Order: sequence, then C-alpha cells, then structure tokens
Amino acid sequence: MDYVIEMLKIRKEFPGVVACDDITLQLAKGEIHALLGENGAGKSTLMSILFGLYQPDSGTIRVRGNDVRISNPNIANDLGIGMVHQHFKLVENFTVTENIILGSESTRGLLVDVRSAADKIRVLSRRYGLNVEPESKIADVSVGMQQRVEILKMLYRDAEILIFDEPTSVLTPQEVRELMKIMRSLVNEGKSIILITHKLKEIKEIANRCTVIRRGKPVGTVDVATTSQEKLAEMMVGRKVLMKVEKGPENPGETILRLDNLSVRSGRGVLGLKNFSLDVRCGEIVGVAGVDGNGQSELVEAIVGLKKAEEGRILLNGKDVKNMSVRNRIREGMALIPGDRHKYGLILDYSLEDNLVLKVYDSQPYSRNGFLKREAIHQQAEKVISEFDVRSGQGSAGAARSLSGGNQQKAIVGREIDLNPDLLVAVQPTRGLDVGAIEYIHRRIIEQRDRGKAVLLVSLELDEILTLSDRIAVINNGELVGIVQASETNENQVGLMMAGVQREAGV
Repeated sequence: MDYVIEMLKIRKEFPGVVACDDITLQLAKGEIHALLGENGAGKSTLMSILFGLYQPDSGTIRVRGNDVRISNPNIANDLGIGMVHQHFKLVENFTVTENIILGSESTRGLLVDVRSAADKIRVLSRRYGLNVEPESKIADVSVGMQQRVEILKMLYRDAEILIFDEPTSVLTPQEVRELMKIMRSLVNEGKSIILITHKLKEIKEIANRCTVIRRGKPVGTVDVATTSQEKLAEMMVGRKVLMKVEKGPENPGETILRLDNLSVRSGRGVLGLKNFSLDVRCGEIVGVAGVDGNGQSELVEAIVGLKKAEEGRILLNGKDVKNMSVRNRIREGMALIPGDRHKYGLILDYSLEDNLVLKVYDSQPYSRNGFLKREAIHQQAEKVISEFDVRSGQGSAGAARSLSGGNQQKAIVGREIDLNPDLLVAVQPTRGLDVGAIEYIHRRIIEQRDRGKAVLLVSLELDEILTLSDRIAVINNGELVGIVQASETNENQVGLMMAGVQREAGV
C-alpha cells in the first residue's frame, strides 16, 4: 500500500502519564482513516505530534516515504500537513479572508494583497463546495461556516494531508451531512484525511480504515466496512457497550418546573423565544428538540437566570424565580449542565477541585468564617472524580485546562448531579464524549429521573433526545411547535416538526 504518512512506534510521556505508548498509524493516499479512542486515550496528542505541536520521545515519522522531524507547525505546513482543531483558531473581528491568509500573507508593494487572496479563496471554495463568502466577518457566521474557513485555511496552504480533530462535536445534524460531503470531495481531489473521533456512526459512514487506541496503547487497525459499530465500541472501551441505555416506564408526579408564556430577547434584540409554555414534572425527562439557533439558548438562559425574560413566569416548585439571581435559583434546587463547558462550565485556570465546588464553596463544610477548608474541598473533589470516572493526569490539583474535553464534561456532569437538584437542566450533556462515557452519562440522567427528579434535556443530537426523553417538546423559530410522547414518535416526524413543516395536532 502507498502510504503518505507513517507514524511508527510513537511514544510520548508527560509528567505522571504516558499519553502515547508505541502507537503506529499508517495513512494511505486518498483514504479517510479514522483515529478512534475514548477521551484522554491519546488521539489528540498523537496528531499534535504529527502537526509539530509536540515532539515524540521515541518513534519514527515518515512523510511520503522519507523520515522527517516535525519540530513546529510551519514544518508540517511545508510538508503539506494541515489540521482543523476541535476549538477553532480564528480571530472573530477579522474577515474570512484575513483569517485564512494570517501568517502567510502575500503582498503587493508594502500592502497585503487581500483582493487576490479573496479571489483564490473563491476558487477553492467553489472547487470543494464550501460556499464560503471571503468578505464575511467571522463573528457573523455560523459555527459550521467557521469550520469551513479552517478547512480553507489548510487548502490555501496547499495541504495534501488533512487532520480533523473531533470535527462534528460542534455541528448540527445538517452541518454534519454537509461536512461529510466536503470530506468526500476532498478525497476525490486526491487529499488524504485523518479523522479523530469517537462517533461510531460517522466512522461507519465515511472512513475506509480505523485505528483504535485505548489509554495511550494501540488496540489495532481494522477495515471499517467489515467491522460492526458494536465491535468498534468494544475495541475502544475494552468491554461490551450498550449502544442504547435501557429505561423503564416513567412515573411522573407533581410539576417541578412550569414555564408560562415565556418570551425572551436574543442577543440581537429581537424575540428569540415567544410565548413558550411547558411543564416538567418530577420523575420524567422532557427533551427539547430543534435545529440550533431556534430559541434553545434563550430558553435555557432565562430558566437558569443568565438572561432576563421579557414576559411570562418561571415557576420552580410553585415559586416564581423569574427575578431571582443565579445563586438563589441553585439554592431553590436547580442545576445546569451548560452547552458550552468553557464559557459557562469551568474556570479553566482553576484547579479541578476548585471547579468541583464552584457552586457550594461559600457553604459548610467547604468554608467557615470566609476561609476555605481545603481538606473538605479535596475530599469532595476526590468523591466526584471517583464516582464519575474523571481522568486527570495531574489529579484533582491539576488545572481544569489540562483535562481532555470529555473529562472536563464528566467533571461538570458530576458536580451538577452531586448537588442533588430537584430540576436538572442538561444542555448537550454528552457533547464531545465517547460511546462509553455517553452510556454512563445517559444512565446517570435516567437515574435522576428514576429518583423522582425533573430533567429538562436540550440537545441537538436527535438520537439522544429520542433515547432519553419521555416527552419531546419541539421548538422552531422560538415557538413551541408541539409536544409528543417519545414512545409514539420517530426521527422523521420530529425532524419535520423541527423544520416547521409539520405541527402537532391542536398546537
């Protein structure tokens, strides 16, 4: 086989943890090669070595048959290797063109030649079906479009080997389909792709071969067409994984959360949520399904106190909390797993243990007379880390920033469930998690419901909504389209309602 990249017996050790332990990965020309593993398995570290962000302790890297030493990303670029990172590296108030040429600007005299760069970007955009407008400002375009800008950044630099790090973790189902189309078109044009992911469905749909690593060690490379999702999951996690978590019938009781004609303005000043009414009872999970940007963020921000509602009431256990502070809502029995773990979930430069008491640090036993009690905080952190399988190379004292994205998410889920809330608002609770962690978190959410708690689940993953919810409220353009029983509906019906094509009878 004609390999464009060979990473042979790569080892990388950080203080206290071996991130990559003799891993071999070979990428053939014109293939999409998936790199599969749990959070913290070493996938991103391995690709950071290929891109020149880290140096391996031992092992060999060959590009097109030649041994190379990639000491920084500029050398990777010169070798035709490009990388789209999970968290995009874009300057928000620059245009698309300015972002793409940043660091490799061509000049006309003393001026940067933006016009000819924009023309080249238009040609590339058309050739690969990216539909990117070079003059748009990054702050004004969707997340899916930002990702395409990152892809164009690689193509602009003539990259032949493209690394995608968890590319679908921030995309809507429609954008995921669009990305798959783009990847196929890239391969048809002779590019080769390494896809870092833990989404088995996507691997089955798009990859040719798949290399699996577990806890830094290689498990094997398989042909995707002849390997089942269940087998891939077992290779990744090291045990059989339930692809769908079992749940018994719901037993709803009294109403915990009542939203009464709630209207909320969006950041642009228009009504993002309009006359929205919904009840969530104890002992049930109510899912909110909708295409991203249809009022879900306004709904969640109003419920938890990050945004003021224009009209309507928010009743928690019969008490109107609409004008209460976030802290008081927590004290009234509300908890939130936020959709953006970096913006709203963690203080990345704080230690993991300080993050795990963010909502209770001012109460006993974690503080007394204004002084923190470090031992109690440490014990609480160790309890959550152990219960929720949060893996940190530096233990509870390490900065939250040093954890992989999935372990950051598990820490947040653990912290919120440990509050023992009456109402758990879970927004994208498994975003960026692997199949083993998804199974675990789904079980914990169902456990909350079975313990008589109320759960409001907001997710862009329709599979997740259909699997976990007892009832599904569909939102379109800030309005409630209808409420359906999860057991009596399917992906197609909910999809049509999400698109506003179909309404539930009587709504």
